Amino acid sequence: MEHFVKLQQSLDALFGTGSSKYLPKDIDIILSRKTGRIRTVSHKGKLLCTLRINGSLAISIDFAQTLLQNKIFRENCIEINSDAAPFVMEGKSVFCKHVLWCGKNIHVGSDTPILFKNQVIAVGKAILSSKMISDFNRGVAIKVRDSLKSRKEEIVV
Repeated sequence: MEHFVKLQQSLDALFGTGSSKYLPKDIDIILSRKTGRIRTVSHKGKLLCTLRINGSLAISIDFAQTLLQNKIFRENCIEINSDAAPFVMEGKSVFCKHVLWCGKNIHVGSDTPILFKNQVIAVGKAILSSKMISDFNRGVAIKVRDSLKSRKEEIVV
């Protein structure tokens, strides 16, 4: 199977049907030398995603913002309040009490983009499912993996 097609099918399976149409056509795919599997995917020098060994994707903030154009992809995201936004931008975890809205497609261990004012400010790993995040008022909901803290441009909240 061609690597581009495999990546498209993985995107559709993980983030909803139609997510793959927002994947740029001129991407650079780097393969593992030992296994021959896809390691990283980039576009014009910017990292889009990394394929994990278990078949899931670790997406970047830029790629999550691009995929946000798809309405089905929004069900994989959570939206946080203004109290938590500055801390999440620095790479701190998201707690349940700071979640304003939670998509239905969030499962334990899934990659979850974190939104503030319809902008992706971080991407992390879900510790709880969407139902549990909605029900709880305590505890960590999302452990942030990649945030805007490593960016050079200034972000205004």
